[in-house]
Amino acid sequence: MDSIDLARLQFATTTSFHFLFVLLTLGLVTMVTITQTRYALRGHEVLGRMTRFWGRLYVVNYALGIVTGIVMEFQFGLNWSGLSTYAGDIFGAPLAIETLVAFFLESTFLGLWIFGWGRMNKWLHLATIWIVMLTAYASAFWIMAANSFLQNPVGYREEGGVLRLAEFGALLTNPLFVNALPHVLGAALLTGGVFVVGVSAHHFLRRSDEVDFFARSMRTGVVVSTAGALVTVAFGVAQFPAVTRLQPDKLGTPATGSALGFMIMIGYFYFFAAPFALLFLPRLRIARARWLLRLMVWAIPLPFLAAILGWLVREIGRQPWLIYGKLTTADAATSLDPVHVAVSFVAFLLLFAALAVADWTLLSRLARRGPEPSVTPGV
Repeated sequence: MDSIDLARLQFATTTSFHFLFVLLTLGLVTMVTITQTRYALRGHEVLGRMTRFWGRLYVVNYALGIVTGIVMEFQFGLNWSGLSTYAGDIFGAPLAIETLVAFFLESTFLGLWIFGWGRMNKWLHLATIWIVMLTAYASAFWIMAANSFLQNPVGYREEGGVLRLAEFGALLTNPLFVNALPHVLGAALLTGGVFVVGVSAHHFLRRSDEVDFFARSMRTGVVVSTAGALVTVAFGVAQFPAVTRLQPDKLGTPATGSALGFMIMIGYFYFFAAPFALLFLPRLRIARARWLLRLMVWAIPLPFLAAILGWLVREIGRQPWLIYGKLTTADAATSLDPVHVAVSFVAFLLLFAALAVADWTLLSRLARRGPEPSVTPGV
């Protein structure tokens, strides 16, 4: 493999790992925000315990996802310097906003939320998690705006062989952005909801004494995943006309066609399965439907698989262009020794594998341990 193939493989690995963390983070922070809002309004202790339990899992996943995000940002400059040279004035703008406005604010208020238990007024503490959730969604907004420019360059003028930003608003009305953003956010809600449902089902299979706790959690997870499935499928289908018009060759290749087919199958599976699960949500009925509980546990990986397949369709289908119609992947790549790229790729692959194992181990351990017996300060 030459340096370009290795750099592509390295970036694909980095973004795939990062995307998996992001999906669960966005989904879980929504679940935590909903639960804490209900706790603040109603004052039921079980809702407070639910907030802390799912909040722990969210924080672990968020912390480990930061590493892959930082590595991904550095790879833009190190492996793809041609992109920065040719279109940095445009592509860098939404990335800078995402880092300064969304990521920094999200991290700051997440810290306040973590250490504010029992120390802050309940409404002020609730406001911190709402800000965390909104800034997480804002982060996804700006990342998708930047990615959509690569898919369909708009709002630019060309001067001296480089692209300059001419109309910032065009980035936010890009036809390949307006439907892609809610599609990704819906996938995150689906992923978070399915994760909560699966963990709750696991505790029902173990005949946990926390019946009310996990029944409430499962009910919330089913509702959120149903809404996520509806949004994902609707806005996924809505992208076809724009993709067909602007990138007519994307959906016709065997690789993207197969990935798209599996992704659609998984999406429709959840779209139809979630309402069916609602029929079994009464406590006694769900506890007896052990076949359904096992299905809920086994279904946890499917939204992650569907998300990766969707990402492959969006990114591989654009090749050989990095900026569609303007800059090829070969022209954007930095001239590097293949050995150096291979060594860094192996090093990062081992790092990401270690992070994935650590994330899964910590999440599994905390999930199996179950909730604390009462609401106490600290997360």
